[in-house]
Amino acid sequence: MEFIGICLITKDVMALTKFYGKILNVGFEGDSFHTDIKTQGANISIFSINGMEDMASNSMDGAGYGSMTISFKVDNVDEEYERIKELGVQFVKLPQTHPWGSRSFWFRDLDGNIVNFVSFME
Repeated sequence: MEFIGICLITKDVMALTKFYGKILNVGFEGDSFHTDIKTQGANISIFSINGMEDMASNSMDGAGYGSMTISFKVDNVDEEYERIKELGVQFVKLPQTHPWGSRSFWFRDLDGNIVNFVSFME
């Protein structure tokens, strides 16, 4: 089995797509209904609430938003923190070194999901 990606469901596909494009320095394919963002490793799809309902009625009943953490391995957490700081995101956790050998910081995307940028120490 191979994990190939994640799909974030949102009210504003283009706003969330542009956010991830900017923080990840990548492009995307798609439109206001559905986009795909290619990253090293798994891909991120962003899909509209209406699109989900069109595909499966009532599929969004009881669905929550902003309750996910998405992690990205980066070469240098501190350099990424300085770059991301300029984008005006809402930080949840500032850069911190953990006893298990990683260094990370967290911030929120436009829907409230936590984005974790992490580096693994030698």
